[in-house]
Amino acid sequence: MNSKYIILILAVLVIISAYMFTPKGNYETLQIAGSTSVQPVVEKLVDKFQETHPNVHINVQGGGSGLGIRTVNQGIVQIGMSSEQLAPEDTTGLTAYQIGKDGIVIAVNNANPVNNLTTDELREIFSGNITNWNQLGGPNEEIHVIVRESGSGTMQSFQNLVMGQTKIEKNAIVQSSTESVKQAVKQDPGAIGFISLVNLDSNVKALKVNRVYPSQDTISNGSYTLQRPFTLLVKGQPEGITREFIDWVLSPEGQAIVKQTKVVPVNATT
Repeated sequence: MNSKYIILILAVLVIISAYMFTPKGNYETLQIAGSTSVQPVVEKLVDKFQETHPNVHINVQGGGSGLGIRTVNQGIVQIGMSSEQLAPEDTTGLTAYQIGKDGIVIAVNNANPVNNLTTDELREIFSGNITNWNQLGGPNEEIHVIVRESGSGTMQSFQNLVMGQTKIEKNAIVQSSTESVKQAVKQDPGAIGFISLVNLDSNVKALKVNRVYPSQDTISNGSYTLQRPFTLLVKGQPEGITREFIDWVLSPEGQAIVKQTKVVPVNATT
């Protein structure tokens, strides 16, 4: 286990310990950790769930999909959050619940006049073969590639959907969360990165990919191809408050909240 995961797991343990040793009467606790893309969706779900469950303390932490898988496997948290397409070997001993589908948005600075890129052009950019926006009809501006860390589900999904076997350039700027990627792109006219549709706002500009704009509709109908599942993971079978929370997330009420966050619900007609 590398030092990054050790630090993240220790941070989660410290927060969990604070909850465990704080006087709370008859409160139940539920610990959730993982993908920083799924995190804001789950936080909104938790806020609504706790309106009718005031005796439940739910703690939601980020750290990346890898951390979510690792900590739920080790029993450190009850629910892990993942934002990547998981292989069977990743979920051995775990039960996965897909709560919706998200789009991976290609984000550039608002001042960038480029509006559309093909997946081939993206691969050339992120591998370092295209290095200036003027090669794509844009200004004479050096391209600054911004990516997520290796344990990120967003990074893994981008690698699978866009890069394939092609490696991302070694000088890419690495950020530790979806939000930090967005902030870096906002501040740099030459930057390009990828973020969750959940995090898209007016601070950055979303590009069309193969002439299709990312939206709930284009994700739902499959025309926007850079999409991935949002998944909650439980070790074994969920019980008690863990089961109750997951069942509620998958209910019409929970799925309506998922839709409000710009994620396509499991039942797209919700």
